[in-house]
Amino acid sequence: MPASQKTARRSLLVASAVLLSTALTAPAALAAPKPSTTPSATPPANMSVVGGERLAKPGTQVNLAAGVPVLPKELSARSWIVADAESGEVLAAHNAHWRLAPASTLKMLFADTLLPKWPGTTTHRVQTSDMAGVGANSSMVGIKENETYTVHDLWLGVFLRSGNDAVHVLSAMNGGVEKTVAEMNAHAKELQALDTTAVSPDGYDAPGQVSSAYDLTLIARSGLQKKDFREYCSTVRAQFPGETKKNKKGKRVRGSFEIQNTNRLLSGDYDVPVYQGIAGVKNGNTTNAGATFTGVAERGGKVLLVTVMNPQKEESNEVYKETARLFDWGFAAAGKVEPVGELVPPRGAAQAGAAPGPSASPGEAGGTVAGSRPVASADTGGGADGMGVALGIAGGVLVLLAGGAFLVNRRWPLPDLVRRRPRP
Repeated sequence: MPASQKTARRSLLVASAVLLSTALTAPAALAAPKPSTTPSATPPANMSVVGGERLAKPGTQVNLAAGVPVLPKELSARSWIVADAESGEVLAAHNAHWRLAPASTLKMLFADTLLPKWPGTTTHRVQTSDMAGVGANSSMVGIKENETYTVHDLWLGVFLRSGNDAVHVLSAMNGGVEKTVAEMNAHAKELQALDTTAVSPDGYDAPGQVSSAYDLTLIARSGLQKKDFREYCSTVRAQFPGETKKNKKGKRVRGSFEIQNTNRLLSGDYDVPVYQGIAGVKNGNTTNAGATFTGVAERGGKVLLVTVMNPQKEESNEVYKETARLFDWGFAAAGKVEPVGELVPPRGAAQAGAAPGPSASPGEAGGTVAGSRPVASADTGGGADGMGVALGIAGGVLVLLAGGAFLVNRRWPLPDLVRRRPRP
């Protein structure tokens, strides 16, 4: 090996070792604060520093400079974030770590936790007990007792119609709501989504159930590493199995009905056009949360994630309108604006001998880039669970392999998403 290459490699190993040592001895102050039991009209003065100190501050965080477009003026959301999905850079944010009710955007964590458990072809006959505990006035896809559904059907119900009935059936298949919620919270901790506490698997309002714009973006980024997650969240419309009935001849037949995605940037509405390059992810709306939304879109080779929580402006589809404005700003600012923070890797990213697991979508090539920047982290401890997700996520992820430290920067364009279907 030439002397210049040996010197460069030695420098990288030293820098990586220093970074790992710093992360492992990080002070307790880096841990996210405990969730508040009383909702507040204003954000806390100090919030979590996961992803960078700027993100712990209340108010809007952005580095405006010459050539950087100004932020949209008509933004009323209590919290929002714009991030580069591939590099992990947070381009701008507003109360990024404010813990608020998440509504059905929490279904992203539910899906990211449970999707690997069953093949889509797995079937399940719904029992009465499966849907016990579904909240009053919940969004439903229309599941019927004593009917059989595939797991693929159920996930379409979760993503397209935000069906709480589908969530509860999948939770029953997983051993029950309590077990599912425990697994969701464990997975959130692994992802370093430390603002998040799940109480119900479907996002239905519950005391103590919170997340943040930062966490929802982190969770979406993890979910998008899974091919089936990308498929479901980008589907505009699908056929869903109906109820078995007798036809005029007395024969029992089972038809189907069409369901459409309630993500208005994906399906469009009378006052919201389909957003160019949109590829998911998930919306929500409850009494406590108001409207919430996390979206991913690609344009000009850039993939951005935007999360908007609880716009205060009372207009139809306001959460989508504000998301679209932030996407427009992000695509215009990308490559020009200095980031204010980063999306952190999972806790298991610093474990030795890491290798891509089943959560990494097949065929997604990665590369090693020595110039990647390390990201702020609350905790690098924990087990190897979620390791495949760790390696799939873009950004400066520290991995120890075969006695050497390497900075892995994995890009993941969304080829099966960004080829937008024609508007229905």
